[in-house]
Amino acid sequence: MMSIIFLIIAFAALILSHEFGHFIAAKKSGMKVEEFGFGFQPRFFKIKMGETTYSFNAIPFGGFVKIPGEDGEKGSERIEGSFSSKSISLRFLVIIAGVTFNVILAWILMSFGFALGTPVSSSMVPRGALLEETSIVIVQIAKNSPAELSGLKPGDRLVTFSKVEDVQSFINGNAGKEIELRYQRGKVFSSAILTPRINPPEGEGAIGIAMDEIGILKLPFYASIWEGAKTTYNLTVGTSVAFFNFAADAIKGKPVLDAIAGPVGIVSITGDAAKLGFVYLLNFVAFLSINLAILNILPFPALDGGRLVFLLVEKIKGSPVSAKFAGITHSVGMVILMFFMLLVTYHDIARLVF
Repeated sequence: MMSIIFLIIAFAALILSHEFGHFIAAKKSGMKVEEFGFGFQPRFFKIKMGETTYSFNAIPFGGFVKIPGEDGEKGSERIEGSFSSKSISLRFLVIIAGVTFNVILAWILMSFGFALGTPVSSSMVPRGALLEETSIVIVQIAKNSPAELSGLKPGDRLVTFSKVEDVQSFINGNAGKEIELRYQRGKVFSSAILTPRINPPEGEGAIGIAMDEIGILKLPFYASIWEGAKTTYNLTVGTSVAFFNFAADAIKGKPVLDAIAGPVGIVSITGDAAKLGFVYLLNFVAFLSINLAILNILPFPALDGGRLVFLLVEKIKGSPVSAKFAGITHSVGMVILMFFMLLVTYHDIARLVF
């Protein structure tokens, strides 16, 4: 239950930051915002302030900013304050503002994390900074490896070892023999019994884990802002590359669902992050915010990126895309996205059950 509550709070922050970006950019561009809605209808209640209605709706996984003429209705370009009455550059800024604010939110959360003390790899420590409470952490586990079969999970801290090299020497020196690895998961200490493989698959190692030396990095506030910006940039680039590789693999027909998580999987991950501590939860929400930004900028109908494509077409051809065509295209895109979400959710549940 707490995982679901944390997830709803996280989604609320992500949605509000995204829609606030659209909202503030529209206001600054001289557009009339008829409604700023959190969630999707049915509506709980609404408040009208000035020209804008602020609504709170029952389904929390979404939000919207309603601007007259945003769907290119015929004649809307002649209505003062409408979306279509503004220049292409202003409309571009309004559309891109949602994604921009998601990245800004990630930056803020990352910066707070560094100010409070966030876990980082020893290889990522800025010059002159000190890493506290270092430990050897499992960062990846190969499928069907001795480590996975023994119950070890990414995030487990191996105790009794101070260096990655010490763990590797112990494991390799006992290939083919049963060994015990003591680990800490959250606040709980436990042991895993497993047998290192003598001839492991290439790239997996004897027990199938990747490790790193992780510690707590706490920075002064001014330094945390800069470090938060660098980390947000690196994470944005890395996530963008991951999205590209995912799309490329999907086009090639490779199985890709294991690489992503839907709502059910995210609930589980959110719960795990919350158990590890508040800073872990901040970092995870920042990661979600970046993912939401990149997902929204993809050139696919119903997403912000799809709307940017229509603006580009309008710029090239000198006239707007047909409102009817745009509406049908976005509707089809939304159906495809919903189907994909259902597929991912089913896969999440199947992983838990089987």
